[in-house]
Amino acid sequence: MKRRDFLRGAAAAGMGLAGATAFGELGGQSAAKAPQRKGKNVADLRLAPMEKVRVAVIGVGARGSGHVSQLCALDGVEVKAICDLYQDWADSAAASVVKAGQPAPTLYVGDPYGYKKMLDRKDIDAVFIATPWQWHTPMALEAMRKGKHAFIEVPAALTLEECWALVDTAEETQRHCMMMENVNYGREELMVLNMVRKGALGELLHGEAAYIHDLRGQMHEEQRGTGSWRTLEYMSKNGNLYPTHGLGPVAQYMNINRGDRFDYMSSVSCNSRVRAIYAKENFPEGHKWRKRAFVCGDLNTSIIRSVKGKTIMVQWDEQLPRPYTRHNLIQGTKGVWAGFPGRVVIEDKYKDKDGKVRGTESWIQGGDLNAIYEEFDHPLYKSEGELAVKMGGHGGMDFLMLWRIIYCLRNGEPLDQDVYDAAAWSAVTPLSIDSVANRGKSVDFPDFTRGAWKTTKPLAIFDPKAK
Repeated sequence: MKRRDFLRGAAAAGMGLAGATAFGELGGQSAAKAPQRKGKNVADLRLAPMEKVRVAVIGVGARGSGHVSQLCALDGVEVKAICDLYQDWADSAAASVVKAGQPAPTLYVGDPYGYKKMLDRKDIDAVFIATPWQWHTPMALEAMRKGKHAFIEVPAALTLEECWALVDTAEETQRHCMMMENVNYGREELMVLNMVRKGALGELLHGEAAYIHDLRGQMHEEQRGTGSWRTLEYMSKNGNLYPTHGLGPVAQYMNINRGDRFDYMSSVSCNSRVRAIYAKENFPEGHKWRKRAFVCGDLNTSIIRSVKGKTIMVQWDEQLPRPYTRHNLIQGTKGVWAGFPGRVVIEDKYKDKDGKVRGTESWIQGGDLNAIYEEFDHPLYKSEGELAVKMGGHGGMDFLMLWRIIYCLRNGEPLDQDVYDAAAWSAVTPLSIDSVANRGKSVDFPDFTRGAWKTTKPLAIFDPKAK
């Protein structure tokens, strides 16, 4: 299966959503009144515990192969099937399953729609989707309609129509649909969540989130791999193309969809320059990366306001020469945490080495943060963090996320992230594109919860040792 055929298949799969979405057709972004709910709300969805979680993985390239290895290391997980376009990737992932002591999984290789046949199987409970973005929603919808729980790499959806399709299908099928935002399971992010839950920063007012990561090197993945399809995104869209790594944790700090929700946003982009320069300097004349213009601004800045008056600045930049950062700033009436590097100010709480109460003009940072972590480290990290770091995956956050997913499925507990989070966080991309195209005009967020955000309780601080 040639890559261009795969991408055509993705487009066709997207068009197949038309009959399943709230608006009936793709293309237009609208925050119109929420359509009538056909199923039941799935916030804090509790289902029967599973003794064994039988999983399938679609897409076992750089990302999915890691999921396979780590899933095999978790108690109670059986990897039953693997689907990919490429035989060598599928074989490598299958080998890791056998190495872990499990039977060889069934492979579905070469057909972009092979996942449909795989999902017909009755011995699969959950599907992990790590494919190019265009396939995320179609594959998740197919999984839920066939009775499987869907776990999707970020972003979960590319349009508001896709967001609504995920929400509607999760409610109709009563299946879990989680976007796997791994950054919510980083040690810092978990610690800050615990900190704000304990009221250390006071009433939360403002957050800053980002995904700033120089990924120009991916352009050398010309035939397959992330750069082979992701580079095309920068040629067709102008907005925040990848908002959730920074936004997810800030949204959880602020209880978005659990007592508050995103209301509206405004977005602007600077000029697009650096990818064209990189293409000219690194690829020969006539190369495909030099034939088309890059239209996505090198840096996008969006401002979100919540219904209850909180603000969030969200930035995106995957090409400028700049160190990696997610910002991870959360400001309250009593203090502020800021990441990259981590530092904190909490008014009238901590003393300096001379015994005087520290003012707000200097950060607590570096080695002085040890006391902060000792006080606020999240119980989940205290319990499983050492194992997570050993198992790896972005410093352990990947493993901790998978550990928690499997724990919830095996114990019949609600997931930490639900389909409403997947929709709201992913919606930043299409809304930012609309706002940028209209000189930064504010655009409204749909209420994907259809009012349930008013009564859904904030995410609890999970403590494995208390169970």
